[in-house]
Formats: sequence, C-alpha cells, structure tokens
Amino acid sequence: MIDFEEELGKYKPSKEVEQTENIIMNMDLRDMTDIMLDILKDKEV
Repeated sequence: MIDFEEELGKYKPSKEVEQTENIIMNMDLRDMTDIMLDILKDKEV
C-alpha cells in the first residue's frame, strides 16, 4: 500500500513548472472584464 505522507516528503517540484508559473503570473493578461471596461470607455467618448 502507498504511504502518501512518505511520498509527499519525497516530492520536489520541477524547475520547468516553477519557471512557467513565474512567466504566466508576470504576464499582463486581460480578462473579459478589462475588455468590457475598455469598450464602455470608448463608447463614452
């Protein structure tokens, strides 16, 4: 039977995953709310 606590203790995150997370988190991504606010601002002018 698998000892999950033991297996979690052995876990080491992949460097590639950590680098990818950092890149994604630092990107200036726009969501639907941002797009709608821009459209509304354009309509007011």
